[in-house]
Amino acid sequence: PEEAAAKAAAMEAEVKEAFSDENLEEKPDKKDLAIADLTDRLKRSMAEFDNFRKRSEKEKATMFDMGARSVAEKLLPIVDNFERAMLATRAMTAAPKEGDGKAFAEGIVMIYNQLKKTLEDLGVKPIDCVGKDFDPNLHNAVMHIEDESLGENVVAEELLKGYMYKDGVLRHSMVKVAN
Repeated sequence: PEEAAAKAAAMEAEVKEAFSDENLEEKPDKKDLAIADLTDRLKRSMAEFDNFRKRSEKEKATMFDMGARSVAEKLLPIVDNFERAMLATRAMTAAPKEGDGKAFAEGIVMIYNQLKKTLEDLGVKPIDCVGKDFDPNLHNAVMHIEDESLGENVVAEELLKGYMYKDGVLRHSMVKVAN
């Protein structure tokens, strides 16, 4: 009986030692390792997908801006021609008599205003330059004049209107600069 009691006490001590907190922490279970590994892989995959989504959205926005910029560049000569047509028809709109010429001229003005508003809604804005200091980032000087009434390097006249698209130059203003 004493031997049996000693064996039982020894077995009890072994069981306590085997299931003590120290031993359990030292030997993680294979299931726990697998769960930790799968959790880590899931977190990495989720982060990778989130980065992919953000990158895709950024690329999509960039491509849209490039397309809008390209279309706006192609529309600028049309805007220029409308402005020339308005200058040519100014005499018709100033005439007091009604007629086809006056209605046509007013139609040109209406179409031009609609086109201009649409471009502004898209982020295309004209560069204001007459009377301002010459800025090579915005202006393209094609002529120089001597004019004492203007300061040095001041834009005297705009020969071709320049435009900005959002924060970038779409087309430089062609200007005459006073020296």
